[in-house]
Amino acid sequence: MLYILALPLLISLSFKKKYKESVPSRFFLFNNPGFKNSNGIWFHVCSLGESRALKPILDKIDKENVKITTITHTGQNEAKKYGVDLRYLPYEMFLPLWIKPQKILVVLEAEFWYMLFAVVSARGGKVVLLNARISDKSVKKYMKMGWFYKRLLSHVNIIFCQSEIDALRFATLGAKNVEVVGNIKLAQVIKESKEYEKPSTKTIVAASTHDGEEKIILAGYKKYLQENKAKLIVVPRHPERFEEVYRLLLNFCNENALHVSRFSEDKSLSTDVVLVDMMGELNNIYRISDIAVLGGAFKADVGGHNPLEPAHFGCKIITGKHFYDQRELFKYVHHVQYIEDDELFTALQEADDLPPSSVDEKIDLDRVIKYIES
Repeated sequence: MLYILALPLLISLSFKKKYKESVPSRFFLFNNPGFKNSNGIWFHVCSLGESRALKPILDKIDKENVKITTITHTGQNEAKKYGVDLRYLPYEMFLPLWIKPQKILVVLEAEFWYMLFAVVSARGGKVVLLNARISDKSVKKYMKMGWFYKRLLSHVNIIFCQSEIDALRFATLGAKNVEVVGNIKLAQVIKESKEYEKPSTKTIVAASTHDGEEKIILAGYKKYLQENKAKLIVVPRHPERFEEVYRLLLNFCNENALHVSRFSEDKSLSTDVVLVDMMGELNNIYRISDIAVLGGAFKADVGGHNPLEPAHFGCKIITGKHFYDQRELFKYVHHVQYIEDDELFTALQEADDLPPSSVDEKIDLDRVIKYIES
């Protein structure tokens, strides 16, 4: 009934750039048949970060009969790099007819779909939760729906958690086989895809920003420029916001006698402010940046973004205080400034006296691979 009621919305979303591939595939099975073969290793992830996190595992197992499903188009595009059987995960009501028996289903992080688990389990497959977590923000919701999650987790064979806190929360919900192996994102091989020349002036990257965060960053940057020379590179999280952010940057630069450019048109990074309006460039920008203002944590509804990449390239990291979805990763990153919205100017000044951020790696990936291959 909900599906029928939602049809007008689903059809309208199908015409939007962000959803034109994923919504028809997931909700209408357009160009999205079931997997060709059975008895394989099936990984399910949501989006870009989880797709990328699979690489250390896929590099160590035989990919001949590996399958991957994703939710978002960014996750799908990243997963295409692995050269495996790839699909979008259909809406739950299609799954009983869509799923073929597989040896094992490995689900990353918090992708808890009851029908997915139940059908795979009923057809003889093992269900594994990997990098499993229950965030501080979500824990009350899970506990209120404890009866449902106890039933859902009854179809899960083993849970590999990010932390002891996550393990305790899953055990409270009735999970029986729980192990703490750490966060598999710590096992990622982080590298740049292109090399750009580092600007001669101090370079600040506003990374993975969301609506409203650019204004906060521009306010701090403007004040910082009164006493310092610095270049600002802005990398919005979502490509559909590129035009909106460019207009914001253009107005800011016009008001403050600065110059702005679009990275897709000029990769020289010669202007005061640069909008990176291309996907897949963030690591390349981290490599030439001194300070990373990491977005997603200045808004209460996002939960922060991965700090491992800027830390790997030696950026001095500044972020907001709403990083609850990345709390486990931030535990391993040193010399991070966590600030309120109006504290960016002070944080930029203090960054001059701080060492670059660094990472302590801690992950038992071999345990995970041994289980998957068994």
